[in-house]
Amino acid sequence: MIYRVLAKSYTRTIVAALVALIFSIAITSIVLSVSGFNPPSTFQAMFEFGKEPDSIVNTVNRAATYYLSALAVAVGFRMNLFNIGVDGQYRLAAMLAAAAGGAWALPVVLHQVVIVVVAVVVGGLWAAIAAFLKVTRGVSEVISTIMLNFIASGVIAFLLNPSRLATKVAGSNNIGTKPISSSGRMPGITYPGSELKVYSFVLVAALAGFAFWFMVNRTRFGYDLRATGLSQSAAVASGVDAKRMVVVAMCMSGAIAGLVGMPQLLGGSYSYSLDFPTGIGFTGIGIALLGRNSPVGIAFASLLWAFLDQSSQILDFNDIPKEIVAITQAAVLLSVVVVYEIVNRVGKRIDQRHVAAQLGEVPA
Repeated sequence: MIYRVLAKSYTRTIVAALVALIFSIAITSIVLSVSGFNPPSTFQAMFEFGKEPDSIVNTVNRAATYYLSALAVAVGFRMNLFNIGVDGQYRLAAMLAAAAGGAWALPVVLHQVVIVVVAVVVGGLWAAIAAFLKVTRGVSEVISTIMLNFIASGVIAFLLNPSRLATKVAGSNNIGTKPISSSGRMPGITYPGSELKVYSFVLVAALAGFAFWFMVNRTRFGYDLRATGLSQSAAVASGVDAKRMVVVAMCMSGAIAGLVGMPQLLGGSYSYSLDFPTGIGFTGIGIALLGRNSPVGIAFASLLWAFLDQSSQILDFNDIPKEIVAITQAAVLLSVVVVYEIVNRVGKRIDQRHVAAQLGEVPA
């Protein structure tokens, strides 16, 4: 029975994800029990809090940023490029887009489009530095993008200064860019039972996911991208320009990374300040792995990650360290890598048996 189920590739992915999730819940239960807490009541409290209307809105909003971050990482993963610099790319893009949006007064829609375009261009150009170093000097993109993250932090700290792009936020000690006027803001979507609004940029994130799927599976560029990722030497032998693919893929990854801060910027904060969300780029790496670089898989992984983040807020009220959720997330990542490898090996063995049966070498 299990061999029949694993004979199809998509069922292997689903089975692996479910096994990894069950495994991570088991590990978290052990940690909770050893710490003196009751696992069933803890999970029930998280689930009850997570399904409240306000929690659902926060989960969807957070999942949108995670989704875009993971898509940016997945573009690189498709051709064995490790863009570790999504964090720096989206923060620099969001800061400069916020500064441009706050400085310019434009008509509705055009104002929003200009802000998004600035973010996309900045993210793409920042990633292009790593691509240029790789194709011209052979510098590993892992090293260069990590270094670019630190440089981006320095550039942001330099520019986010009251004497340059920042102003003092009224009523606090915080500083940020000049607030974007109403013409540049995206109105939220009402959710029943909640006073909070779902970011409209969630729809843009969904469109980005569809565009990613279409590009990878229905275009010549996507075919070359996958071919280069599977075997660069074979792709070059078939006429693919590997250097060009590296530059285009990195720039595309950076451009998508530029969108990561837009849900928060256009839907909630309307300016880039010192308390703007950070670390989303690194979260996107884990979510891309969990979602197997598939737009649909990444969507489910983003919602799971965001749900765990949101539902953990209730743990403090029950005197349970909410960091326990970090253990669950780490266990999910660790187990999914192991389980995927096991399932893949079983799947390959099934494929080999099937081919052998077709050739009449062994019974099916």
